[in-house]
Order: sequence, then C-alpha cells, then structure tokens
Amino acid sequence: MLLLSPILIKIQTKQKCKTFLEMIFMTDMKLRKLVLAALFAALCTVMTMVIQVPSPMQGYVNLGDCAVLLSAWVLGPWYGMAAAGLGSGLADLLAGYAHYVPGTFIIKGLVALVAALLLRPLLKKGEKIPFWRLALIELPSEVIMVAGYFGYKALILGKGLAAAASIPNNLVQAAVGIVLSVVLYTALAKVPEIHKAFWKGGMNHV
Repeated sequence: MLLLSPILIKIQTKQKCKTFLEMIFMTDMKLRKLVLAALFAALCTVMTMVIQVPSPMQGYVNLGDCAVLLSAWVLGPWYGMAAAGLGSGLADLLAGYAHYVPGTFIIKGLVALVAALLLRPLLKKGEKIPFWRLALIELPSEVIMVAGYFGYKALILGKGLAAAASIPNNLVQAAVGIVLSVVLYTALAKVPEIHKAFWKGGMNHV
C-alpha cells in the first residue's frame, strides 16, 4: 500500500491539474464571450442611432437589425440575445424614446435568439451555408421584429390600427438588415477564432 501511495498521489495530482486547466479554459471562454457581448451591444447601439439609410417609404431606416443578427450568429443564442436586447434598448433610451425601451429589449432579444437557434443545426453539420439559405434563416426573426413592433405600438402604446403605418418602413429595415448581415457574417465566418471558438467551442458553455 505504501508503494502505491506515490502513484495514487501522482494520479490525483494530474486529475486536479486537468480539472484546473479545464476551469481556466471555461472561465477564459466566458470572459471572451462577455467582452464580445459588450462590444456587440455597443455595435447595436451605434448602428441603431448613428448609421441611417434613406428609405423609399419616406424617412430613414437604421442598421440596428444587421448588428442584432450578427450578435446572434457570432455569440450564440443567449449571449447574442443579451447583447442585442441591451444594445438596442440603450439606443432607444439615448435617443429619447424611453417608452420603446421595454419593447425593444424584448423584441430585439427574441430576434437574436430565434436567428441563433435556427442557425445552430446548420453550423453543427459543418457544411458551407449558401447566401440564400442564410437569408432564409433570417426571415422568421425579422417577422418577429415587424410583428413585435406593430403589437407593441398597437397594444402597449395604445395606437391601435394606426400602428400599421410603421409596417412598410420596418419591412424595408428588415430587408436591409438581412442583406448586410449575410454579407458581413460570411466575412466573419472566415475568421477561425470567431467561427470555431465562439460557436462550436463556446456553445457548449452557454
């Protein structure tokens, strides 16, 4: 038994070291995800408030939906949902639309969540995803955005059917967000650290 003691101690030490290294890796991954989530939240805020595109439906549309979808695809469902909801809600707050903050937080968070969950099975297959399929994946998410804002304005803000006036502009915004996010995600997916660490590796920890 005394002869086996050094061997047992050595085995236990190796097991402890392995557990410790795994803990460090997991913490490091979570830390990196938190940093990226903060960056994408800021991106959602900036692209919603600062970058605006003239709309054929009069007025302007923002590029916030593009940042929301990218948040979902790069960070995964839960971190992406948090970044999208917080960043978009902050944009409304800073722009003076505090009454939209609760709705925006929920709606944009759901948009990111659905987009990430729909993309996950395709990423697990490891196949190259064509442009048209990425765009198709985004459609349910953007339907949530358009319907969500209509419902929020009609029911919560008390605008009733008059809230339907915002639907055409939101449809244009959805289309712009889909096209730009597909282009940008295709570029980001070529970066191994983003595609592998934050989807295939990071997904196991969220």
